[in-house]
This record gives sequence, C-alpha cells and structure tokens, in this order.
Amino acid sequence: MTSDEPRTGPACREQGRGGAAGLASRGRWRVLVVLCVTEITSWGVLYYAFPVLAPTIAADTGWSIPSVTAAFSAGLVVSALVGIPVGRLLDRHGPRWLMTAGSVVAVPATLLIAAAGSFPAFVAAWLLAGVAQAATFYPPAFAALTRWWGSDRVRALTGLTLVAGLASTVFAPLSAALLEPFGWRGTYVVLAVVLGVITIPAHLFGLRGPWPDPVADPTPHGAAPAVVDDDADRIRRSRAFVLLVVSITLGAFTGFAVTVNQVPLLLERGMSTDLAAWALGLGGLGQVLGRLAYGPLVRRSTVRGRAVAVMAGLAVATLLLAVLPGPVWALIAAAMLAGAARGIFTLLQATALSDRWHPRVYGRLNGILSAPVMIAVAISPWAGSALAGPLGGYPEVFVLLAGVAAVAAVLAIGTLPRRAAI
Repeated sequence: MTSDEPRTGPACREQGRGGAAGLASRGRWRVLVVLCVTEITSWGVLYYAFPVLAPTIAADTGWSIPSVTAAFSAGLVVSALVGIPVGRLLDRHGPRWLMTAGSVVAVPATLLIAAAGSFPAFVAAWLLAGVAQAATFYPPAFAALTRWWGSDRVRALTGLTLVAGLASTVFAPLSAALLEPFGWRGTYVVLAVVLGVITIPAHLFGLRGPWPDPVADPTPHGAAPAVVDDDADRIRRSRAFVLLVVSITLGAFTGFAVTVNQVPLLLERGMSTDLAAWALGLGGLGQVLGRLAYGPLVRRSTVRGRAVAVMAGLAVATLLLAVLPGPVWALIAAAMLAGAARGIFTLLQATALSDRWHPRVYGRLNGILSAPVMIAVAISPWAGSALAGPLGGYPEVFVLLAGVAAVAAVLAIGTLPRRAAI
C-alpha cells in the first residue's frame, strides 16, 4: 500500500469527534431516524412513484412516454442547479429550515402534478418539484450526517441509505396498488398528503440542534490533507476532483437509467405492470442488501480500490439485465442485483468527498459534485426511453449503459488526491 493509497477502518481512526461536537449522542440518533423516515418518503413520492405511473399517465393524457419522462427529467435538472446554492446554505446554516422548506414546496408541487390539465402545466409542476428535491433528497441529508456525526459518519450514512433504500420497496408497490382505485391523479393526491404529514413536521422538529463549527472537523481517516475553507477552490480545480466528478456522474447516469427504464424493459420481456412494479420494489431490497456490504468493503479496501470495484460491479449488474431474456424469477433476481449495485454506489457517492478531503468543505464540494450528477440522473430516464427506438429496444440500451459504467470504473483509478505535506 502506497502512502497516497489510504485504507479506512479501525486502524486509521480520526482524532476526536469532529462534526459531532455540536449535538449529543441522543440528538445525533434522533437526526438519523428522522432522515431515514423522510428520505424514504421524499424519494418514494417524488421519484419512485413516477416509473410505475408513467405508462398510465401517457395512456390517459395522450402525451408520449418520452415526453412524460422529459418533464420528470426537467425537474431533476432544476434539482441539480438549485443544489449548488443549497450546498452553500447548508454549510452556513444547517439542514433544518432548508429541508423543512423543501418539504413545504413538495406538497403543492405534487398536487400540481396531479391536477395538470396540459403538458406545459405538467412540466411546470415537475420544475417546482425539482426545487423540493434539491432540499429533500440525499445531498442535504448526507451533508447533515457528515457534519453532525463527524468521525462516525460512515456508520450514519450507511444506516440512512440502508433504510432509505426501501423507498422503492414501499412506494413502487403502493403506487401500483393506488393506481387502480384512484387513477394516476388520485394516486399523486394521496401521496402528496402522505408527504406533507410525514416530512414537514419531521424536518421542522427533528433536525433542531446547534450546527457544529466546521473548524472542529477532523481530517478524514488520516487519508487526505486538512484544508482550510478557501481551499475548496483549489480542490475543485484538481485533477482528482474532476475525475471523481466525471466518474460519479457516469455511475449515477447508469444507476438511475437502469432504475427508471427497468419497468419498460421488464414489460418488454412480458411482465405485467404489477409484477414489474414488484420487481422494481425488490430492487430496493437489493439496495439494502448491497449496502450491508459497504462497511466490510471500507475496512478491507483502499479509497481508490473500492471506487473501481463498485463501478465495475454496476457495469456487470447492468449487463446481466441486458442479456437475460427470462424466466421471470431470473429477471427479478437480476433486478435485485442491479439494485444492490446501485445501493452500494449511493454509499460510495456519499463518502467519496469525505474520504478524500476535509469535511468542513463537504457542503460546497458536494453542491458542485451534485450538480452534474443530478443532471445525469435527470436526463438518464429520458435518454433510456429516447434511445430504445434507435437502438432497437431496451436490452440494447442496457448494454450501452453497462459500457458507460465500465468507463466510470476506469476513470475512478485517478480520483485519489495527492497527499499534501502537513
């Protein structure tokens, strides 16, 4: 192991509690539980309901599936752009009011999606939903846990993503069950109520507490140079950071394209909508199982080695979905494996910055990282549906996505920053 190739684990513990200094142990656990509940709900309503409802929306309105998916993607683009100032505000003020405001905006946005009588109104509703996503999805939650949990952040982030990985397991089948009695509009109304009742009070009362002084944050894992606040500009121009952004962006593009386009792939394989929804939901269970392996992986791997391994695993799982024609049980197993790959990728994304650079600049760097990642996430659903025709079907799309993930694995080799003299 070279000097610039750190391992993270018991042998390389941080000194002190760092970001956790601003909140007592009970408060940190309260924050973690609250974010587990609100991330499941936010992702379930604002993301995972859509793949299940999209075919019905298109059939009911006469809008094409690529058009409907483009509206959804446009909202995610807004989320990416808004995420940059959200990251700066999180560094300064903490997550409580930002995430509460995001939840408040999410409710009317979801109701407007349900009420949209024209395609422009549908697009506008998703653009507003994108603002809510920027303040309620993983990036602000990751920033909160990274600062409040300090040296224990990997444990907290693992716990959050383990539980939140069940969002599709809960909300994909729930959306399918609500669809028949309520239709897609009524389903979104019910989901808006669920979103408001759960997330607004949870963020408002559950995320209270002093926001820690970033100066107290320790160097992560003894692996990277401790940097002062104005070093964020230097870091974002470095080769390691640029390659990390590109690699994570390509991985996110693959993972989310697989998730949203998995239902039409399975429909093409002969599954019913209900069964395809259950396969998507079981993929969420796969995410949870995959994330259970992240802790042992951290202890046994280097920062660079696990980045390459996770991206390569994502490529293999995606290729497996592309080449399997059936039977149903094998397709469901492949969906769970793809979910496991995306689940462990989410944890890699959550810890990529703090494994390499000082946590005090996490919010700013994460805002920069999240922008292209969320744009990739945004265009991936539309890209999958748009490419299916020219390429000859969804299996061919998935072969292409596997190649994208393979490129991400190669780029991950260069994502380790040089050790600075301290």
